[in-house]
Amino acid sequence: MTAIKNWNQDDRPREKMMLKGVESLSNSELLAILINNGTRDKSAVDVCKELMGSVGNDLQKLGKMSVKEIMQLKTKGIGEAKAITIAAALELGIRRSVEESKKFIVTHSSDVANYLRAKLQYKNHEVFVAVYLNRSNKIQHHEVISTGGITGTVADPRIILKKALEHDATAIILCHNHPSGSLKPSRADEELTYKIKEAARYFDISILDHIIVSEEGYYSFADEGLL
Repeated sequence: MTAIKNWNQDDRPREKMMLKGVESLSNSELLAILINNGTRDKSAVDVCKELMGSVGNDLQKLGKMSVKEIMQLKTKGIGEAKAITIAAALELGIRRSVEESKKFIVTHSSDVANYLRAKLQYKNHEVFVAVYLNRSNKIQHHEVISTGGITGTVADPRIILKKALEHDATAIILCHNHPSGSLKPSRADEELTYKIKEAARYFDISILDHIIVSEEGYYSFADEGLL
């Protein structure tokens, strides 16, 4: 087994990170720091290059995978413990993006779209989320209302409004992802948005937007004049 400590100085990701900064490391080198060692025949970096190659060098694709799915890639040198470490690190990256986005007051659809994309774009199934805001349009809370399959999910307006009252929200932004990448709203998306908007009106709660997100970007009902 070739441990990192036995590599040539120039090849050590940890030393490279300390000398040149984290931005100088490739994705494979960053993953190598996580797994620490490789196999008898391959260094940790080589193992991680093979892992990245198995997902088309697409870090977003790797970020969508569960521990079980990472192990199913059959990368020699990546067992359960290392798959858990990789999945945990990628999840931390997602959560960091979400927390960073939560600091902002929502003034435009792009503000909340970036927040929701950080949360949902890596999902391989459809998820419906409600974001609850106070009078200052600051995000108070977000709630996963329902999860579904690859092609759709169903959201219950009663649950959405119940959560709004629990969090003293005065406005709601609806959101769901499209794992297919398409950003076009369906007829069902439009009907559900109208239904929730009408129900919320009786509680003096505004539906500010319904945003569809994917890896391709986002679609805003408000920007398109559908609200």
